[in-house]
Amino acid sequence: MLAGASGCSRQAQAVDSEEVTFESQTFRVVSVDLQREPLSLHWKDPESGQPYATIESLRQWGMAHDRRLLFAANAGIYDRQFAPLGLYVEDSRTVVPLNLFKGNPAAGNFSIQPNGVFAVYPDGHAAVRTSTDFKADARPARWATQSGPMLLVDGQINDRFVDDSSSLKWRSGVCAKTPRRVVFAVSESPVNFHTFARLFRDELGCRDALYLDGTISQFYVDGEGYAGAPTFMVKPYAGIFAVFTTAKP
Repeated sequence: MLAGASGCSRQAQAVDSEEVTFESQTFRVVSVDLQREPLSLHWKDPESGQPYATIESLRQWGMAHDRRLLFAANAGIYDRQFAPLGLYVEDSRTVVPLNLFKGNPAAGNFSIQPNGVFAVYPDGHAAVRTSTDFKADARPARWATQSGPMLLVDGQINDRFVDDSSSLKWRSGVCAKTPRRVVFAVSESPVNFHTFARLFRDELGCRDALYLDGTISQFYVDGEGYAGAPTFMVKPYAGIFAVFTTAKP
């Protein structure tokens, strides 16, 4: 019991999870304090070379290495071969390069412009940038994922979004509210892009926010379980955000 209480106390400091109601929709919002626990990305088990594919598999891996999983979320959009569709950087190693392909939006959310990159840099600071701005910065990242579209750019909602769009999906996204505080959100029911972008701007106070994925998106929070899309909708992931602590479960 004491060990569990210690883990929960540390979780409360590093990971803040709350249910937020915005415009009659419910969202799970998770804030990560990067000064207390690092945020990382995981695709494949370094020992077996096999993809983790599920949050539960990553959690079990953590337990086997005396690391408690405090928070996890699926990362960016991936292709039919279950590989990241855009930039993927894991522990300073670029596994998949930046993808600046500009296609027809009908081909998928990733190609709706602008798309963007969420990155955590070697100094521990995080940022969301458009893909072109990220390239222009030429700043190496320690962890990074590319997805799209951008929900917000400098406080403005993506002009490709339609306020009353009938395209409703479970959706997840991320912003760096400050360089050391990252905010993730996932809808608990289907929403359109415009509503989701307004959540980040008007409720969460973000200026730049990136869409991560939809329909299959789930969050895991230690002590709370899963939030987001129903389990039967979930498919294997390519890239999972995680906050681990070294405290034993």
